Amino acid sequence: QVQLVESGGGLVQAGGSLRLSCAHSGIIFSINAMGWYRQAPGKQRELVAAITSGGSTNYDDSVKGRFTISGDNAKNTAYLQMNSLKPEDTAVYYCNVRTLPILGRTYDYWGQGTQVTVSS
Repeated sequence: QVQLVESGGGLVQAGGSLRLSCAHSGIIFSINAMGWYRQAPGKQRELVAAITSGGSTNYDDSVKGRFTISGDNAKNTAYLQMNSLKPEDTAVYYCNVRTLPILGRTYDYWGQGTQVTVSS
């Protein structure tokens, strides 16, 4: 059974920091990347940051210089360190795991989401 367990969300004042964690288990296919997406009310889900199994990272422009994604392959865990938080960062944050292609198809697994609320 595949599980993605997220933790670390909460309420913080603008300028504060939070650290999200996502641990996965039960995925039998090779992992290509882990990432964090977010969805604010009335908006589409968007990619915040991702890290490949080789350690390459990419970030949405809105979080560059403030957020840092890291991973621990031995623990099947990814982290998102969020600094200098802004009210516009308020959203539900979802962990994503994407596999390498299997017969031409990749598989996406999602966490349950964790709420991040930044007050002004």
